[in-house]
Amino acid sequence: MTYMTRQQQAVLDCIAACPGGCATAMVLADRLRSGGQSVGLTTVYRQLERLEKQGLVHKLVTDEGACWQYCDCHAHRDCILLKCEVCGAIQHMDCAHLGELYQHVLQQHHFRINPRRTLFYGLCDRCSGEEQS
Repeated sequence: MTYMTRQQQAVLDCIAACPGGCATAMVLADRLRSGGQSVGLTTVYRQLERLEKQGLVHKLVTDEGACWQYCDCHAHRDCILLKCEVCGAIQHMDCAHLGELYQHVLQQHHFRINPRRTLFYGLCDRCSGEEQS
């Protein structure tokens, strides 16, 4: 395991405590400051970058801007994210079949997928059930 500074741990704990484990750097900085941490926005960005390199958070770039998602399956490093188009919920998918997909795309389409930056859009169980009702 990689050494983690107090600031990194504070940012990681803060993002894990956010609803859905997802937040912007601004939200994290505000939450940390309101919790008594003396931290600037630049520091939060720097720590998020380091946490992303360690596989502890995913950076998501959406139409609304960049946010970071806590990744509790960092030991696997090949998880992808699924985002519900209705409620906005984001969930991790860590599945053995992903390796098969990556190999297929690489061998047949000559393209290497970056699983740390992959986001699929669709409907979660709850929202797809509501659509069928």
